[in-house]
Amino acid sequence: MQRVRDFFGEIDQQWPNGSLDKVRLRIIGCGALMLQTNYERGTKDSDVFDTVDLAAETKEHLLRIAGIDTELAKRRLMYVDIVANGIPFLAHPPLWHPSGELNRGLTRLEVLALDVVDVVVAKLKPFRPNDKADIDAMIERDLVPHDRLVERFRSAVDDWAGGALADRLPHYIKNLNEVERDMLGVRETEIELPSWI
Repeated sequence: MQRVRDFFGEIDQQWPNGSLDKVRLRIIGCGALMLQTNYERGTKDSDVFDTVDLAAETKEHLLRIAGIDTELAKRRLMYVDIVANGIPFLAHPPLWHPSGELNRGLTRLEVLALDVVDVVVAKLKPFRPNDKADIDAMIERDLVPHDRLVERFRSAVDDWAGGALADRLPHYIKNLNEVERDMLGVRETEIELPSWI
């Protein structure tokens, strides 16, 4: 957590003066897990703090200070990336938690982390090896109750069922079932989809 605190502390210090209101950063993905647990992914890659729902000017400031090729990112081995709203597979509405310990040291920023179970649901979309490792780590920490995972997954399905990517939902269900079977050790849940999918 100290690495994360120092990283956002530097962003906060370099943030341009302007509005009296704090800039709210909503963090998803592995970064959200790191903000809420003792988890740190053991890779040689930089840690990415994906954010959503930012105004254009805020995005510009954030990427200039802490984007992938910045001096801060190279020194801290962490960077911020922007994920367009509508790309992550999120339950509706997403659950956000203020990072109290981190936020107490910030003057211009307020950091919110996506709920652990909501992060797990979102990771069922890309479901790469790192995503599986993140999910497994949260399950090992008893932070993914099965009933809540299914409830939040159904919420995401309901939100996506009428969208342009609805035809991908069967694949996400397959990924959920793999997590249930191979990581949680429970029976696979049947998720009903509209007939047109």
